Amino acid sequence: MPELPEVEVTRLSFAPAIAGAKVLDVRVGLPLRWPLGCEPGALLGRQVLQVRRRGKYLLIDLSTGLLLVHLGMSGSLRFGPPGLPAGKHDHFDLLTDRGLLRLHDPRRFGAVVYADSEQHAVAQKLLGHLGVEPLGDGFSAQMFADGLKKRQAPVKQVLLAGELVVGVGNIYASEALFLACIRPTTRSSRISKPRAARLHRAICDVLAQAVAQGGSSLRDFSNAQGQNGYFQLQANVYDRTGQACRVCAAPIKRLVQGQRSTFYCPLCQKP
Repeated sequence: MPELPEVEVTRLSFAPAIAGAKVLDVRVGLPLRWPLGCEPGALLGRQVLQVRRRGKYLLIDLSTGLLLVHLGMSGSLRFGPPGLPAGKHDHFDLLTDRGLLRLHDPRRFGAVVYADSEQHAVAQKLLGHLGVEPLGDGFSAQMFADGLKKRQAPVKQVLLAGELVVGVGNIYASEALFLACIRPTTRSSRISKPRAARLHRAICDVLAQAVAQGGSSLRDFSNAQGQNGYFQLQANVYDRTGQACRVCAAPIKRLVQGQRSTFYCPLCQKP
């Protein structure tokens, strides 16, 4: 599933090229997770102002309204010259005078949703519960430590929930917890302020590194220009069950939390 770094990498790969473009046509294929929310023809003639990101959502600001794009479990965007016929798993096309933006989503858990504004009920239903952006100035160590103290759930589950800090998905939560030397099962309220500060730094560092390296291409992720990421090549624990820890050489272990695989070093990461 594309996580925050992959969504940000996708944004960076097409946002400059589509900014200022005029919408010429819209094609909607098989139903996605949520309906578009307007007639496709109503978008014709509008101008693309910019492309932003909020958590794992891409926000395409139009001269009137905006499109909220979620990549779901297996979705990816492509931006390039028009004319390529839509394939079986291509479910949304935004044709502009600067190129074609296409959503490819084999499992159809992604979505493109129109809202009149970011404050509209449709947008707030998707964005209103999201926590602070981990790559923004609002993500302070003090705020993070205070938030952990108020929660009783295991720290890995708190990170994945997205209410304290948004977008720290499964891969990067595992990696950040390793760098902070914190066991994923540790109750959030038990994490001391110094340990919370280490985890705060680790989250920022891991996500920034992942964006710089194009994200993680574990299965089929690539950016809007078709380029793969390579963060997964340097993962310390994620998907390395039984392999030697890069720090202490102990075998990496795997457990399941909330139906998601969690990877950790039993020696480096303390409860």
